[in-house]
Amino acid sequence: MTNKREQRKDEHVRLALAQNDTLQSDFDRIQFVHHAIPEMDVDEVTLLPNFNALQMSHVLYINAMTGGSEWTAKTNEQLAQVAKATQIPMAVGSMHAALKNPAVRHSYTVAREQYPEGQIWANVSADVTLDEAQAAIEMIQANALQIHVNAPQELVMPEGNRQFKHWLTRISEIVKGVEVPVIVKEVGFGMSYDTIQQLIDVGVAYVDISGHGGTNFISIENERRHLKDMDYLKNWGQSTVISLLEARNLSSRIHVLASGGIRHPLDAIKALRLGAEAVGMSRPILKLLHEEGVEAAIAYVEDFKMQMAYIMTLLNAKNITELRQSAIVFDPYLKNWIQQRQL
Repeated sequence: MTNKREQRKDEHVRLALAQNDTLQSDFDRIQFVHHAIPEMDVDEVTLLPNFNALQMSHVLYINAMTGGSEWTAKTNEQLAQVAKATQIPMAVGSMHAALKNPAVRHSYTVAREQYPEGQIWANVSADVTLDEAQAAIEMIQANALQIHVNAPQELVMPEGNRQFKHWLTRISEIVKGVEVPVIVKEVGFGMSYDTIQQLIDVGVAYVDISGHGGTNFISIENERRHLKDMDYLKNWGQSTVISLLEARNLSSRIHVLASGGIRHPLDAIKALRLGAEAVGMSRPILKLLHEEGVEAAIAYVEDFKMQMAYIMTLLNAKNITELRQSAIVFDPYLKNWIQQRQL
């Protein structure tokens, strides 16, 4: 079982790297209104989240990707080096493997070794107990805990979970029982208004709505199926844009983070405009790491941050509060969703 789990972790990374970049996105259905004369300079931009508990120095973070094998240990080591150099948080991948097999714990603890003073987030499934969640936090001295919810992935995964009715209870117990902030995150299928309301009701203060448009875990798991017979579900769920629209009437009651299909700085700025308080990326950084190395990934993140500031300047917005006042136009598809969902 242990070797199979390690093999699955490696397969996930290889298949994620093999996926093609999304050419079209719901972010393209949103247009900022351009005003020709900015009344500010680039160095006046401050891109800080509107919350303090996660102690972030920038709205960007490296989202959960991997861990649980020898090969992925090197990846987490390099990701932590990128996070440290760019001073942004990093989440490790699902720590289930390390909770079951102490021999692979180093594939997660290496992140803390590389980034001893930084923001490192632990990651567990909604299936774990409070004690297991606490063990994951302690293992890497985590500053926050991600609980991932991934029912579509589990159902397509040949060896995946088939029992989910205890998830909400487990999430509630963990939120009440740990001392670090808890972020409930999707893995690329998005969240609805109803889901976010459920999470608010059990005390969750942070969600990462992670919509489709980035790494597609249904496609990944379908490739691992003998008959590859569940490809028809590959577009299941909501995009990150739709998920942000679903969340916006609840944003005064919960902190919303966004990831999933962030292709470039303009997507990130659009996510912030729609209500996200921070923006996560994974596959673009992972791909650059594997193709060009740590220094190239560091340069990419720094350029990404600077280009976000350029776009903020075009919008005459010094911070996220001012960005939220920027005029935007939705295309008919998004307007239709808003109307039908009464958002």
